[in-house]
Amino acid sequence: MARIAGVNIPTQKRVEIGLTYIYGIGRKTSRDICAKLGFATERRVHQLNDEEVLRIRELIDREYTVEGDLRRQVAMQIKRLMDLGCYRGLRHRKGLPVRGQRTHTNARTRKGKAKPIAGKKK
Repeated sequence: MARIAGVNIPTQKRVEIGLTYIYGIGRKTSRDICAKLGFATERRVHQLNDEEVLRIRELIDREYTVEGDLRRQVAMQIKRLMDLGCYRGLRHRKGLPVRGQRTHTNARTRKGKAKPIAGKKK
């Protein structure tokens, strides 16, 4: 099993898909990594040798912000918005949608499970 950036990459998946298990690497970034290192798109993770896994690890460490560093960076940006007291920061603080979605109905992912209000008939 290949371990890159502290994440175990599934061995039966293609390299392009397996890399997306790392936080901060999506399909496009994983395709770019494979292209830079010259891997065929149909190669599986278990077909990589130790030297190739090491090349992937070094490239990711050198050129991309992933996992813990990226999570910390995003959390700091959200905290900065909340400290400023700007509209987006207030929405984060209240646990409401940040990007202009309606909240009268919907927004259940952000607001949580619906809570009944006593005495609200009619």
